[in-house]
Amino acid sequence: MTKVVRRCRFPSLFLFVIAALQALAAAAWASEGSGPASQAPQERPSSQVVGDFVALCESLLVGAADAMPADKYSFAPTEGEFAGVRTFAQQVKHAAATNYILGAAILGEPPPPDAGDEVGPEAVRTKPEIMKYLVGSFAYLRKAAAAIDAHNAIVKRSPISPLGGKTTRLGLAIETLAHAMDHYGQMVEYLRMNGIVPPASR
Repeated sequence: MTKVVRRCRFPSLFLFVIAALQALAAAAWASEGSGPASQAPQERPSSQVVGDFVALCESLLVGAADAMPADKYSFAPTEGEFAGVRTFAQQVKHAAATNYILGAAILGEPPPPDAGDEVGPEAVRTKPEIMKYLVGSFAYLRKAAAAIDAHNAIVKRSPISPLGGKTTRLGLAIETLAHAMDHYGQMVEYLRMNGIVPPASR
């Protein structure tokens, strides 16, 4: 059986995403409080801040997935320590499937049965099909982000999450964003190996 690279969970990556979320919220509060002194700063809900980062991740991953030519979706590095890693197509499907699985955990819903063990539907194979699956996963993730609030924060953990016991919707959202950016970095490497500059770097 072909080996695949399992999900990388770097504590520093989680800390980076948490810091970025806090920085975005702080910037929003500062801009909203820049008017007359009589106007109190308006706090942005966590759902909106997370939604901003979901949109950013979607732009990066969808742009990278679209930049790879269809005939290169089967590409996977083979030199050095890359033997047995996911193909580009498998990278994209894995990122999308994980969006669906963790998004479902945020919403308290069962994950889509075709998400499989983070590999995505077997029937989704061509570039257009994979792109549609990826875009759909971010639409679902936006729905999940919108459900985050202080009154329903505690949820049951996802089986694929490293967060033990009960967790929070915000915690799962941060994990999802960190995971998406992890795989975006791998997709960028695959693009550059094929002489393609990622859209976000042009």
